Amino acid sequence: MLTGYADEVVAASANFGIGIVGWIIIGGLAGWVASKFMGTDAQQGIFLNIIVGIVGGWLGGFLVRRFLHQDTQTFGLIATFVTALVGACILLAIVRLVSGRRR
Repeated sequence: MLTGYADEVVAASANFGIGIVGWIIIGGLAGWVASKFMGTDAQQGIFLNIIVGIVGGWLGGFLVRRFLHQDTQTFGLIATFVTALVGACILLAIVRLVSGRRR
């Protein structure tokens, strides 16, 4: 069961067809906007925003493939950004729940 999820995550990241520079740019923007939405911008720097955005992109891509049965390769730039943004917001919410921190 776990390997099936791992395969979906790998497939989602492989089909996130924008290249490494695009991952960094879109990830940084998505991580920054998500940190503004979630109220964590004061604790994060640009590097952490990029990491949160990239991991959020993976998470968003996984959720899109899992529940909407869509291939993220066909997404345009805006839909890719929104997917990464939603994934980053979910990631920050999970971190907040696990760490027990509030604003």
